[in-house]
Amino acid sequence: MTTGDLVNIHPTELKFPFELKKQSSCSLQISNKTSTQVVAFKVKTTNPRKYCVRPNTGVVLPGDSCNVTVTMQAQKEAPLDMQCKDKFLVQSVIVSDATTSKDVLAEMFNKEPGRVIEDFKLRVVYIPANPPSPVPEGSEEGNSPRTDFPASQFDDHVSRTLEETSEKSSEAWSMIHKLTEEKACAVQQSQKLRQELEMLRRESSNKQSGGGHSLVLMLLVGLLGCVIGYILNVRT
Repeated sequence: MTTGDLVNIHPTELKFPFELKKQSSCSLQISNKTSTQVVAFKVKTTNPRKYCVRPNTGVVLPGDSCNVTVTMQAQKEAPLDMQCKDKFLVQSVIVSDATTSKDVLAEMFNKEPGRVIEDFKLRVVYIPANPPSPVPEGSEEGNSPRTDFPASQFDDHVSRTLEETSEKSSEAWSMIHKLTEEKACAVQQSQKLRQELEMLRRESSNKQSGGGHSLVLMLLVGLLGCVIGYILNVRT
């Protein structure tokens, strides 16, 4: 806020959202600080063809305010680095109580002996009409969007995953234990069959039997070998 003995001016600079080929406006408030004096004002600019000021003159009663709208005409080109050199001047002067807005003349703001005139200079600032959205901290451009889950859903998901992993692990260990027992059983049976086969061989060698007995013994030995091979293939 810019302040003097007669009026307060707000804001201290005129900010226009800038967009090519579109008009832009901002507001200016002039407040009468005095409690008994009527104040007349006048708004001027260094570039009158570019801006429209409504109202550009008027009076403000004691303790009252007046809002002024400044409209910038549509621009065909953007200024370099979005910098603007345009300026505004707000002048104020004490007038008689009977003065109205229609009575305000340019001569009232001429500096003469005994006449107090306050001058306030305001600069023009361009701001982007559509400023870019800020990038969240910790993210990078090009990254795929991330979906954040509530803490309760995340905890439930972790619990279910751990339970499923535990169940699968228990099943795997049970299967390994079962296969180990079956393999040990198969090895024992194989050893037993081999012992029986050895016993049969010894008995056959002690006996003085004919060719018929030898053929039966050979068939039995072959059958036992097939059984042993089948058991080892299945159980391993």
